[in-house]
Amino acid sequence: MASNVEAPEPWYLALLGFAEHFRTSSPPKIRLCVHCLQAVFQFKPPQRIEARTHLQLGSVLYHHTKNSELARSHLEKAWFISQQVPQFEDVKFEAASILSELFCQQNLVDSAKPLLRKAIQISQQTPYWHCRLLFQLAQLHTLEKDLVSACDLLGVGAEYARVVGSEYTRALFLLSKGMLLLMERKLGEVHPLLTLCGTIVENWQGNPIQKESLRVFFLVLQVTHYLDAGQVKSVKPCLKQLQQCIQTISTLHDDEILPTNPADLFHWLPKEHMCVLVYLVTVMHSMQAGYLEKAQKYTDKALMQLEKLKMLDCSPILSTFQVILLEHIIMCRLVTGHKATALQEISQVCQLCQQSPRLFNNHAAQLHTLLGLYCISVNCMDNAEAQFSTALRLTTHQELWTFIVTNLASVYIREGNRHQELYSLLERINPDHNFPVSSHCLRAAAFYIRGLLSFFQGRYNEAKRFLRETLKMSNAEDLNRLTACSLVLLGHIFYVLGNHRESNNMVVPAMQLASKIPDMSVQLWSSALLKDLNKALGNTMDAHEAAQMHQNFSQQLLQDHIAACSLPEHNLISWTDGPPPVQIQAQNGPTTSLASLL
Repeated sequence: MASNVEAPEPWYLALLGFAEHFRTSSPPKIRLCVHCLQAVFQFKPPQRIEARTHLQLGSVLYHHTKNSELARSHLEKAWFISQQVPQFEDVKFEAASILSELFCQQNLVDSAKPLLRKAIQISQQTPYWHCRLLFQLAQLHTLEKDLVSACDLLGVGAEYARVVGSEYTRALFLLSKGMLLLMERKLGEVHPLLTLCGTIVENWQGNPIQKESLRVFFLVLQVTHYLDAGQVKSVKPCLKQLQQCIQTISTLHDDEILPTNPADLFHWLPKEHMCVLVYLVTVMHSMQAGYLEKAQKYTDKALMQLEKLKMLDCSPILSTFQVILLEHIIMCRLVTGHKATALQEISQVCQLCQQSPRLFNNHAAQLHTLLGLYCISVNCMDNAEAQFSTALRLTTHQELWTFIVTNLASVYIREGNRHQELYSLLERINPDHNFPVSSHCLRAAAFYIRGLLSFFQGRYNEAKRFLRETLKMSNAEDLNRLTACSLVLLGHIFYVLGNHRESNNMVVPAMQLASKIPDMSVQLWSSALLKDLNKALGNTMDAHEAAQMHQNFSQQLLQDHIAACSLPEHNLISWTDGPPPVQIQAQNGPTTSLASLL
């Protein structure tokens, strides 16, 4: 034993080898791995080995067990001892990094922040760790919704990366800052920052995969910026570039050559995650533009890819991608007349949110909004109002708030007896004066809502003015659904006014566009109008054909309505408080009125 203490390497290497063997076994034998590492302390090792072993134990316990208190104890010892050992940066800063992660997991954010700040302060001579710890603290502030502090840290990181000669990591810091500025809607600061990023990315000569991944990050920010602004047509060149860029990346082989500058040792996202992200923004674009079959195609591809990735990778970002994809495809299903499928997918989102409190916290408002839209589609207006009211209470996002208010206004218009609440809402989304967001699409929708109200009130000239404004805006940005809705409502107005020819000029293109989307409700509405129009014009054959179409659409919608309301998940429409219900009780059958469909 004495000779072993004098020459520690053989026993240390043997214990380390056994520990690693047990850790990487299939399945891992974590208890035996921990025993081997704990045995190291029996030999009273020198400080370097002691600190490293505490780090290894803390890391194994943190990542593979639920014994967070013991993990914390080992990591704190690793952090404390390593600060007394010269030139021991890797152990010191990895201990600080994992320990702060553990603090966050235990909701001890106020312990994580000073730890990271101290680690950042003493890591300035170690570029890789200094940058990594800055990213980590910025992420912590972001999760706390303190975007100002996060942006400040990313700015510090960008300047540090410039000083140490890493233009690649400087671009990563700046693009991350640009992403947060977009979240804060600080568009005046975003534009010069993205311009600078574009220049840095194009001028940087380095690893092709790293360069292309920077371009993907840059283009994703540009595309989402356009989509947030509801500019579906203007975004097309950027989206095309992004799709070409991801194709280029998928043909490149990962280079094993490590960058010479340690500050360059970062990746924004793995290649596979970037592919899913590009599918996701394509789905967002297709849905906004009203290409719903295309949205379905890309959603299927993305979800298939996600399922494969989740078998090997438990990264939380994959669940976030999955939820956002489902949110978009649910809206598509409601438009295409597949309410039962939409409801089952809403239930799927609930299940994903049950597994992650943070995911639920970030998506609760969207979930209640989707339930509100489902309630409208099955004519449960009281439930729709309750769902939208819950969503409004939960959101701080201006675009989502405006979207919810627009839909809630449509509920009040349909109910016909909520004048005071309706006018109060409309005042807050007045498209002619102080509209709350810069979104082209939402402003066009606000004009449509005004037109719809004027139509129901019999103020047809005013309705035509609002609807022509919607048409002008939706045509400018290829917003196909809004175009179809405006055309059919204008056609209905002209029909009521007795101008059958003008009505026909509106309803026929509305029907064509609705079939292309496809939008089942607009097809139902258009076919009813075409039946009456052709009857009035004496076109018996065309009237009969339109009547047959109307009958077919009615039957499809009716069957889907009954199927949706019969599902146990239909009870979700009553959930307005707290986390998603774990089990949904079945009910006997549909309890909602079908009058709106017939």
